[in-house]
Amino acid sequence: MTKTKTKSAPPPLKDHICRTIYSANLAIQRIHKASLDEMGITYPQYLVMNLLWERDGRTVGDLARTLELEASTLTPLLKRLETAGHLRRVRNPQDERQVLISLTEKGRELRDVAGCVGANLLSRSGMSMDELQQLNRSIAKLHDRLIDSADDDS
Repeated sequence: MTKTKTKSAPPPLKDHICRTIYSANLAIQRIHKASLDEMGITYPQYLVMNLLWERDGRTVGDLARTLELEASTLTPLLKRLETAGHLRRVRNPQDERQVLISLTEKGRELRDVAGCVGANLLSRSGMSMDELQQLNRSIAKLHDRLIDSADDDS
């Protein structure tokens, strides 16, 4: 691992991309909160539900990898979604070490009202769908390059 030492002062906080992304994330979550509260779920639960709406019957490990969370962090969140009636957790009959996560009818129905979350962000951002999609692609590209770079340090 290469470490570079410089004797220059850091840039002003407004020029730190990590701060900008962090504060934008907080603002997005504040905008999402009202819609998510009406749906009865939290933002991390919304992310899990989106993955299950894309492909039902995922394992806890698959969800954790995709969300870049530890399975032990994800499990309490899944239990709360199960208690709310949105999903079921069952052991995989082919591999007892795996827990399969499947949507219930209530969980599938939640998708019908979840579009309001993205629509609200689009409306409140003052940006076009194309602008938001381009921004998302740019941030995803940055994420992937940073992950690749961190993997090189391992």
